[in-house]
Amino acid sequence: MKIGVASQNFRTITGHAGKTRRFLLFRTDEQGNSLADGRLDLPKEMSMHEFRGLGHPLDELNVVITAGCGDGFVRKMANRGVEVVQTSETDPLTAVKRLAKGLELPAPEPHQH
Repeated sequence: MKIGVASQNFRTITGHAGKTRRFLLFRTDEQGNSLADGRLDLPKEMSMHEFRGLGHPLDELNVVITAGCGDGFVRKMANRGVEVVQTSETDPLTAVKRLAKGLELPAPEPHQH
């Protein structure tokens, strides 16, 4: 499984996934082990909020983990075959490990747009 974690600071899970341009990348093996697989640092026009068309780097992922996003981002990613998981967990590796083991992540903090 290929997992992207929204992380504007490359340290913690951040929200506003539609405008996020930085993602930590992970992959999991058949045993559920999580392995760091790099970073994405996209230009502004490649944020999902701005991007139109096909062939986006996030299309390669199975899952995106974020601290929060709007319904439009969830729909857009679903149309691209990517599941979105929102969580209040702040540590990227902890979230990826829990997801890889089939465990639920803590619900995201409520916020208002």
